[in-house]
Amino acid sequence: MSFVVPSIPDLHEPTLSARLRHLIDHKTKPLGSLGRLESLALRIGAILGSEAPRLVSPQLLVCAADHGLAVRGVSAYPSDVTWQMVENFLAGGAAVSVLARQHGLALTVADCGVAHDFAPRPGLVDCKVARGTADASTGPAMTPAQRDQALAHGQALVRSLPGNALLLGEMGIGNTSSASLLLARLGGVPLADCVGAGTGLDDAGIARKLAVLGEVLALHADATQSLDALAAFGGFEIATLAGATLQAAAERRVILVDGFITSAAVLVAARLAPAVLQRCVFAHRSGERGHGALLAQLGAEPLLDMGLRLGEGSGAALAWPMLVSACAILAEMASFESAGVATAA
Repeated sequence: MSFVVPSIPDLHEPTLSARLRHLIDHKTKPLGSLGRLESLALRIGAILGSEAPRLVSPQLLVCAADHGLAVRGVSAYPSDVTWQMVENFLAGGAAVSVLARQHGLALTVADCGVAHDFAPRPGLVDCKVARGTADASTGPAMTPAQRDQALAHGQALVRSLPGNALLLGEMGIGNTSSASLLLARLGGVPLADCVGAGTGLDDAGIARKLAVLGEVLALHADATQSLDALAAFGGFEIATLAGATLQAAAERRVILVDGFITSAAVLVAARLAPAVLQRCVFAHRSGERGHGALLAQLGAEPLLDMGLRLGEGSGAALAWPMLVSACAILAEMASFESAGVATAA
């Protein structure tokens, strides 16, 4: 059975938008003086359909998988780092683990296709499609059936998680290559503008990566549609995140997008259902070369710009308190009338 894109209607509700704007404009402050915190509050209110939105049981979902293309030397790290970092997430030692604890985010790690067998434990979900994708330089990274299975796994993951906010994270050695290829193909961006250092390649390594990805892009010249490109370039974690994004959007959850890889998953989802983007908040502008171009494709203005390029969902976790603050301003900040403060002349 082929993947069915869920119904994701347009969120535009003029009456609610007007009420939210009136609320934020009549708080005890000069008009617009809270800057982008105001637009963030308006967006969250629109997503949750409320003049007093509350963020409940936020879920940070980290999807992990390996990439067959890694054998071509497109990463500075060996593929074993994928499973080792999954263990680190679960042990609480990774950056995203620390930030999730700090901010009270429930962390779920999904094995979407890691080339390793994990012992079952709390916080780990087994939705492995295969032990890594195929080498995209010799054929499609995924079969259509594998791609659809990964997308469906993403939907099922979201259905299993409580709350009304989903933070996206990922782990997978080689996955900046998949994201670069998806951006180049679906966004029509020159490949050289999509390819960066990833895990820390030097100039020679970036040149080698660019050459390999050029071969891959040419090999799959016919993969022009979103789902075809996803199968051609991978990976399992990106497909799972795309499915999770579609499901979260259908459920009208706030979707907090991390960096380059998760943005590529959102690009795939948005090409399938454009209204997905109305439910998204973009956490930060990554230091990875292609992320600026990818954000431009998505019409996104990220909250932070700190040179982050770790992935894992770390940037999303770091930006999370801004969403909490935006809701608090709507709910708790006094109006001129309630506070007895004079308005501007």
